[in-house]
Amino acid sequence: MTLILPALSSAADASALSHSPRRHRRPGLLEHSHDGVLSRRELRAHGWDRNAIAREVAAERWALHGRQTVALHTGPLSFEALCWRAVFEVGKGCLIDGVTSLGVAGLQGFSDARIHVSVHHLKTGKEVPGVVVHKVIRRHEDESLTNGLPRTRPTVAAIRGAHWAVSDRQAALILLMGGQQRLYRPSDLAATRALLQGRTRRKLIDDVIQAVVDGVQALGELDITGMCRRRGLPAPTHQIVRHGPRGRIYLDVGWEDIGLFLEIDGAGHRWGVAVSEDHLRANAISLERGTILRMDLVGLLLFGDEFMDQVCAAHALLSAGSVTPGSM
Repeated sequence: MTLILPALSSAADASALSHSPRRHRRPGLLEHSHDGVLSRRELRAHGWDRNAIAREVAAERWALHGRQTVALHTGPLSFEALCWRAVFEVGKGCLIDGVTSLGVAGLQGFSDARIHVSVHHLKTGKEVPGVVVHKVIRRHEDESLTNGLPRTRPTVAAIRGAHWAVSDRQAALILLMGGQQRLYRPSDLAATRALLQGRTRRKLIDDVIQAVVDGVQALGELDITGMCRRRGLPAPTHQIVRHGPRGRIYLDVGWEDIGLFLEIDGAGHRWGVAVSEDHLRANAISLERGTILRMDLVGLLLFGDEFMDQVCAAHALLSAGSVTPGSM
């Protein structure tokens, strides 16, 4: 059987025939893309060579976002697409890491416009706009998640993010927010910390993780009495028992003679109904003409001087009778 092809009437017809398979495949590309972007290597696997990509870009249907990243549209890139761009542009061995990896895992309320990635310390390459490349000495077993976007596990990302943070306060915030939003369990964070030591903020990170793991029980390790004595205050009483409408109330530390009490919350106090129970307890003490100053373990680790300034001021005012308990 002889197959007879119709004659091509013009060069335009020849061009249309030669490019029609690729044009028919274009709709399927979006299904294979990463929220609208593909690498040049991935496009080659689908039959798109350099020249074909250039034609789409020239026609303003696609856009280039670096040497390796092609967007199948001309609009702005989403967070997911920006992450894939970082992986494509940085190259082999790159993992989304730090706060960016936590963002992929679902972290809410933390803003950083840059994409953070990690690579082996021997890897070299050009800078990629909008991407911060952190070099790590070694990869640890099971630190990465490779189903989908190549990234580090949340516990690894949190600890590295704390090391790379711009301040101690931001470092503590990263560690706390991941736990509060259930991206990892405190015990898993501590286990990962045993493997990842890093070079910066070692003591701070250890202290914050310990506070997260121990919660209110870490109060015994925090020398609040010593902090008071160093400020010239009398030693407070620990575990004070008062009585309220709902029964006995236990307060962490305080000075009963002047009606000043300190409530030092562990990380767990911010979860579930703990906040409501704390409010009820504080209100009951206020109704009995007592004054409660609230603080948290991590806050004392980071801002101990500022909190103690407030304690000293309240103690001085109540001792002098300048104000009455419960009115502050």
